[in-house]
Amino acid sequence: MSWFEAIVLGIVQGLTEFLPVSSTAHLRIIPAFVGWDDPGALFTAVIQLGTMLAVVIFFWRDILRILSTWWASLRRPELRGELDARMGWYVIIATIPIGVAGLAFKDQIENGARNLYLIGTTLIVLGLVLLAAEKVGTKVRPIEDVRRPDAIWVGIAQALALIPGVSRSGSTITAGLFLGMEREAAARFSFLLSIPAIVLSGLFGLSELINGDSPVSYAALTISTIAAFIVGYASIAFLLRYLTSHSTMVFVVYRVALGAVVIALTATGTIS
Repeated sequence: MSWFEAIVLGIVQGLTEFLPVSSTAHLRIIPAFVGWDDPGALFTAVIQLGTMLAVVIFFWRDILRILSTWWASLRRPELRGELDARMGWYVIIATIPIGVAGLAFKDQIENGARNLYLIGTTLIVLGLVLLAAEKVGTKVRPIEDVRRPDAIWVGIAQALALIPGVSRSGSTITAGLFLGMEREAAARFSFLLSIPAIVLSGLFGLSELINGDSPVSYAALTISTIAAFIVGYASIAFLLRYLTSHSTMVFVVYRVALGAVVIALTATGTIS
């Protein structure tokens, strides 16, 4: 992988990790469009650490407050009803499904799940589901109103993002909207949930690359990860601001159009 490819793929990762359009799908589609080799699922997992760092820095005050209150609540029962203490448990609960599913379907994720027909189809399907969530969701619940059942359902939705094309942020934001959350609240909850999921995925991918024969140099991985961090930070700020006054319709249209193009080009043999 050249440095140019590494920079481009890092930018793509940063742009698409937090938008509900699937970063994994784009890291498979973009190389196919321009004739580059598929960087692979492990490469995708590792450079997600850059976007994870972007989340940590962007939300560091929230994260520090949640961690400290959650930890204190283990010893002080009167704190357990506080939002930050509850949020600590919600993040843990919502991470369990994706951790279990990731281990159970490891081989399928690294190999068969990168099929372009599958990616095109999931782009369209999740786009239509997101549209349904926009139509039926009440969008009145602030993040302070999140409860344990919400964390369970959003966690299950997050596990579906192991399928390329679904989108981790797309599936969790969609679930949040179905549960009546405000758009900005659904996005904020989604970003907080992304931290343990991305860390687990990234560290697992990094260990696999270190212990095996990596097709990508460490220099390329480093460049991509740095680019993903810089662009990812800007993407978080953009989406939170955007969703305060806009719907997710633009992402619905984009997903359906891109999915249709991917399926058509794959069917004609233009990309593979």
